[in-house]
Amino acid sequence: MSSRFKDARIIVTGGAGFIGSAVVRHLVRDTEATVINLDALTYAANLSSLDSVSNSPRYVFEKADIRDPAALRAVFERHQPTAVMNLAAESHVDRSIDAPGVFVETNVLGTFNVLQEALRHWRTLAGEARDAFRMHHISTDEVFGTLGDEGFFTEETAYQPNSPYSASKAGSDHLVRAWHETFGLPTVLTNCSNNYGPFHFPEKLIPLMILRGLSGEDLPVYGQGSNIRDWLYVEDHARALTVVLERGVPGQTYAIGGNNERKNLDVVETVCELLDKLAPGPTKRRDQIRFVTDRPGHDQRYAIDASKIKRELGWEPQETFESGIEKTVRWYLDNRAWWEPLVDAKSGGGALQRRGHG
Repeated sequence: MSSRFKDARIIVTGGAGFIGSAVVRHLVRDTEATVINLDALTYAANLSSLDSVSNSPRYVFEKADIRDPAALRAVFERHQPTAVMNLAAESHVDRSIDAPGVFVETNVLGTFNVLQEALRHWRTLAGEARDAFRMHHISTDEVFGTLGDEGFFTEETAYQPNSPYSASKAGSDHLVRAWHETFGLPTVLTNCSNNYGPFHFPEKLIPLMILRGLSGEDLPVYGQGSNIRDWLYVEDHARALTVVLERGVPGQTYAIGGNNERKNLDVVETVCELLDKLAPGPTKRRDQIRFVTDRPGHDQRYAIDASKIKRELGWEPQETFESGIEKTVRWYLDNRAWWEPLVDAKSGGGALQRRGHG
């Protein structure tokens, strides 16, 4: 890693979430940075995802909500960050349909608060510290809407969000761009494809299928399972985000994808095959698949052209879908102590009851 991380103090908002915890683990394990995990500990956050680094002298946890400007100010003043990685967000499309206001509050107003505090802090810096500071906002490819059978999202694709979740993320992206263009704040922005891997909250598609497959419950799939997503292993994504923070050009956007397009039904069937191989049951898991009514505004296809980040910053994914999905299934089989409390206590079983299937 470059010298940027030698004495770095990086605030990671949402660092107890799925992607955020992967970023924190990577930064603590593989760089010399001090990492300040700022998280409100809402339903999808889990500090046990950070057990492997929580005793490091370069890891600090701060319980705070990005919707609270005073709390943000206190954390910034206490730690004087050299960079901010904004991953705090409400991220589940189905939940955004049920309760869109929470998504606007966190994803739009929360990002506004982070930008304002980052701008205030950056203006207090001088010389090399001012030049080196970065505000990195992490977003999604869902802001671009849906693709037909051909083509890819790129950094130049026009925004066309179709769900309350993606609209709230689009709004936050536009704020980030505006704070760079208007105020000069050195921002970098990334839009990623669907993440999967260890420590994924159980209501999302892949962990939901794994855990329901193990319990013998129905595996609900929207429509006919024909919706296509580009799947990105979360640890590959964490590496990409670190590379962007290290070498990304202020004002630029980088699209991050896994080069792994799969139909939702193919993903579910792959999980079924792996469960049958690694944890055989009385019947084949494919027999548990049930097709259910599609959700409103369900985008048909996402696919990312990640050539810019490869060409300019030298990143590309290490995992294929086949290698990553087997690692993921094995992780859930080996780590019941992580996910069973989420299903039984924290969610009251709800994590396996939500629609969450694509």
